[in-house]
Amino acid sequence: MLRVGLTGNIASGKSHASSVFAELGACIIDADAIVHELFVAGTATFAKVVQAFGPEILAADGGIDRKILGNIVFHQPEKRKLLNNLVHPDVHVEISRRTAELQSQGFDGILIVDAALIIESGFYKTQDKLIVVTCDPALQLARVMDRCGLSEEEARIRIGTQMPVSEKLRLADYTIDTSGTYGSTREQIEAIFRDLMILAHQQRSL
Repeated sequence: MLRVGLTGNIASGKSHASSVFAELGACIIDADAIVHELFVAGTATFAKVVQAFGPEILAADGGIDRKILGNIVFHQPEKRKLLNNLVHPDVHVEISRRTAELQSQGFDGILIVDAALIIESGFYKTQDKLIVVTCDPALQLARVMDRCGLSEEEARIRIGTQMPVSEKLRLADYTIDTSGTYGSTREQIEAIFRDLMILAHQQRSL
């Protein structure tokens, strides 16, 4: 199989790109969805995070309230680093497990790992190719404010906590700019997917 990392900063359009790749036929492993599963009460990850951050991060249903946790880590870099150190290894183990399972089932298509922090965590090095999704900074700011219901100041803080997209683009094999229309974005994704299909075919021929 061809392993492809897909990443982008907050409100860049990464989730939309991932959904289009899935529609075109790629198999998607969503790191954020894995985090949701690991944050359910009873998991080892849940226990580690609650022990580190305290019961005040718990929601009424007993699970971790990601909004409360987010408010903590977005304002305290040392807490953000602690959370990443606790969660990333478990996410990587689960991604690797699912990848191995697909391989054992004979999957030989395009596997896309959709992960916001795939570069920061170093996990991008396990992938054959890397796609970085980006958009105009002013549009990104507006999207963050609209999507998260944040003030401009809070939105800028959240954007500022992430690795500059310019650094990510230096590592990219492909880029997708979602600043334009849905049609324009889709054309870029389809072109990349066609190229990935060629690479996957070449890989199978080796």
